[in-house]
Amino acid sequence: MVETIETTTTARSGKARERNRQSVNKPLNLNSINTSKRPRIPTKSQELDRVLGGGIVPGQVILIAGEPGIGKSTLLLQLANKLGDTLYVSGEESAFQIATRATRLGIKNKGIEVFEETDVDEVVEQLNAATKEPSVVIIDSIQTMSTSDLSGLAGSVGQVRECTLRLVRFAKRKGVPIFIVGHVTKEGTVAGPAVLAHIVDTVLWFEGEKSLQLRLIRAVKNRFGPTDEVGIFEMTDKGLTSLTNADRIFLTQGAKGVSGSVISSTLQGTRPMLVEIQSLTTSIKSAFPKRIAQGIDPRRLELLIAILIKRVGLPLYDYDVFVNVTGGIKLEENACDLAVALSIASSFYDKPLPKGTVAIGELGLLGEVREVIAEEKRLKEAKRLGFTNPVSSKEHKYLNQIIKEVFGKK
Repeated sequence: MVETIETTTTARSGKARERNRQSVNKPLNLNSINTSKRPRIPTKSQELDRVLGGGIVPGQVILIAGEPGIGKSTLLLQLANKLGDTLYVSGEESAFQIATRATRLGIKNKGIEVFEETDVDEVVEQLNAATKEPSVVIIDSIQTMSTSDLSGLAGSVGQVRECTLRLVRFAKRKGVPIFIVGHVTKEGTVAGPAVLAHIVDTVLWFEGEKSLQLRLIRAVKNRFGPTDEVGIFEMTDKGLTSLTNADRIFLTQGAKGVSGSVISSTLQGTRPMLVEIQSLTTSIKSAFPKRIAQGIDPRRLELLIAILIKRVGLPLYDYDVFVNVTGGIKLEENACDLAVALSIASSFYDKPLPKGTVAIGELGLLGEVREVIAEEKRLKEAKRLGFTNPVSSKEHKYLNQIIKEVFGKK
């Protein structure tokens, strides 16, 4: 059962029905709408603008979700510092707590107003009564908002949906962008009804390991921009900073010529990014070897080990195999298969790859090396960063040929 607000037939009769007819919007010709009058609002954060498609569209409603403590409130407070007049509606923290964080982050914008309120109708009334419309509204969080028109508790399906609808109506009517913070459940999904994602214009997913500095923002849905871009941030004691040179986090600095280390390239949105694959193989005496993977799918690792055993002849059934992607990034594609296989072989033979090597390619069950999406773009970026020895499907067709050439083994 989901709570809904019923509208009686008497409310739509007589003069009330006539007023509703007069207030109905008239159809507009699509070609007559001038979009240049309302340009995008830059967030002054290069990575966030990349994900949004160039900035915020007036009236855009953006849901930002992520695990507790990942940095959602920090990001939005820094955003408010750059966008001018901001109404920060807090249903979880007190104004004193927000002011303490602002002091730590060095927030200097005097146009930020904190409103401690959980009644969405009070929030909308405050916005309508304001003499000057804010540049942006931040709701932290939607699960704490409620309306007295429904009897359910805050965070229930009916409350979350109705509160979001009322905020969306205000945003579209006034052209004021709204950022809404959404909680994440234990299953890793946004708390509340699935319809919440359909109501808002944009859904941003904030992810990363709390123990690491890396933070990623992905656009799961975006009516005004791409959904294949990723923003990369670094968490510091002064807050989140845009990370344009992310390779320094993902690549080991200083260690050269060490076996088990191979550089590859992964696409984060449309941007190629170099990552380091590290592997360690150790002989065992037990009957069950370990296969431990961090940053890649463990099932994919099992498949790559099977290819190395069957197609290359490596006796990995007598070895524990550990694979790690440095920097805490998770690989969601198979373009680094070749790099993973070469890093395992490098550790097994205890022989490093030649200097400047970058391995890009997907492996098939026959041991063949397949071309990946945007391979030329990846190789071009790798060459720009000094990796001039590519290993890909262009130079070799099968994995055993590469193993023989690189390590001098069959």
